[in-house]
Amino acid sequence: MEQFSTIFLSFIDTWGYVAVAVLMGLENACIPIPSELILGFAGYLIFAGKMEFFHATVAGMIGGMVGSIITYYIGAKGGKPFVDKYGKYFFMKKSHVDTAQEWFDKYGIKAVFFSRLLPVVRTFISLPAGFAKVNMKKFIIYTFIGSLPWTMFILYIGMILGENWKTMLAVGHEASLVVSAILVLTCAFYYIRWKRNKKKAVKQ
Repeated sequence: MEQFSTIFLSFIDTWGYVAVAVLMGLENACIPIPSELILGFAGYLIFAGKMEFFHATVAGMIGGMVGSIITYYIGAKGGKPFVDKYGKYFFMKKSHVDTAQEWFDKYGIKAVFFSRLLPVVRTFISLPAGFAKVNMKKFIIYTFIGSLPWTMFILYIGMILGENWKTMLAVGHEASLVVSAILVLTCAFYYIRWKRNKKKAVKQ
């Protein structure tokens, strides 16, 4: 997919938000297009004044949600045997599917949220959720609240880096892990603070 990077960037530069939505849809449908490439470049375009942060976030989320739902239905309708047999024709690595399955087996539907903050697994987690035919409403909610901070953060990093946005691509998954750690710690911080405030409100 690396050889298509120039094409993807040109697509985003020409079609803007539509391209961001389409490519994020493909990425969340397990096509190996790095979200750092899509959202990182979109972040640069925000820096350059060619995009708006809010609209880019909406486009990325719409595409990501649609791609995730499609992948869920592929898992629900075809099952794991179907994905194992035909997934390779859609660039789905069996090892990635198996890793996502391990996460789902260990954490259940909660993995749909937490794995959205992790590289590789974040896109493949929709498959085991589909295999298990989890409640669609819960799947959509967990996908949304897990994908939103990732989408916004990568856009923000691309915007802050500006012309150096490709640094994220050079660092690769290590950068994703750092971003994931920051997001997890941030979520944990606000969750703990919310719990403490709730306890104080009850005591009062």
